[in-house]
Amino acid sequence: MTNTTNNGLEGVMVADTAISEVDGDRGRLVIVGQDVEDLALAGGFERAAARVLIAGGAQVGDLGLGRARVGAWEMIPRIGDALDRADAMDALRTALAHLRSTGDDLADAIAAIGAVPVVIAAWQRLRSGQRPLDPDPALGHAADYLRMTTGAAPSLTAAIALDTYWVTVIDHGMSASTFTSRVIASTGSDLISAVVGAVGALKGPLHGGAPGPVLDMLDAIGNPERAEPWLLAELAAGRRIMGMGHRVYRVRDPRAAVLEAAVRPLASRRLELARGVEVAASKILRERKPDRPLAANVEFYTAVLLDAVGLAREQFAATFAASRIAGWSAHVIEQRRTGRLIRPASHYVGAWPAAGAPEHADAGSRS
Repeated sequence: MTNTTNNGLEGVMVADTAISEVDGDRGRLVIVGQDVEDLALAGGFERAAARVLIAGGAQVGDLGLGRARVGAWEMIPRIGDALDRADAMDALRTALAHLRSTGDDLADAIAAIGAVPVVIAAWQRLRSGQRPLDPDPALGHAADYLRMTTGAAPSLTAAIALDTYWVTVIDHGMSASTFTSRVIASTGSDLISAVVGAVGALKGPLHGGAPGPVLDMLDAIGNPERAEPWLLAELAAGRRIMGMGHRVYRVRDPRAAVLEAAVRPLASRRLELARGVEVAASKILRERKPDRPLAANVEFYTAVLLDAVGLAREQFAATFAASRIAGWSAHVIEQRRTGRLIRPASHYVGAWPAAGAPEHADAGSRS
């Protein structure tokens, strides 16, 4: 038996899952049996969260996310200096680590899903010198997050737009953070530990860090007429174009289309600029990299949408986590039910003792 090292694990199947499927060549995302475009119109985040948890194997009734947010608010005095952290993802990771694992995966998942918007809204208000607001359990998850962040009741349009965003990004195959959650779950560890590890993976700029820089790019360009020369200058300087290209998709990310449509009712001043920049970037990248398709990804219009509903760019990555934590939880439950300890092999390329390498050295490490 010989090993071929695959540092990025492209094409390696590590799990059977009923939660989502990504077809990068065709630009299709199926989540619990529905195309993402249809799921985004089918009833909101709470319904989508219940569906992914059921797909993972949980026995779900009413999630009770309003009650979960109230429970998270009661935890705030016990999370030490978590809300003093300069980075929202650091604050979120530290705060979630204070959740007490009950050993009941579904109960822990609901507690974690409820905690994220409460923690991030409180962090953002303290950062801006304002008093955190307690949750309103009568509101939907998206509407309450906006209210706790901005201090005002959000418009129905804004709440629907954020709800659509959260449904759109609730799960996306075996992403780095999702794989992290499943690896941790495969050891028999608890769900809270698994989602805390997933937050750590999401914090990395190659996974969850691009929506804010997309806004920086749009601000720097200013108007569509300046897009092409500005983008060409960025490429000449060896920098990448934010919001363009994806590890899996070879065509436009289907979530970009959903989010572009969701922004329209918000009357964002950045929407037409974003469209102009996308057109210019697509043209330039086709000419410069004809053998490497690079199209708009989910983060391109995420930036425009989250800005339009009144969120600060410093909380964009954590706002993504407020949705994806439902997907992570579903994968933890599924891994626990159907998987085994995840233990890949490695290929040792270091020095051998003076006695020499064993005959099987080319096969790589197996223990």
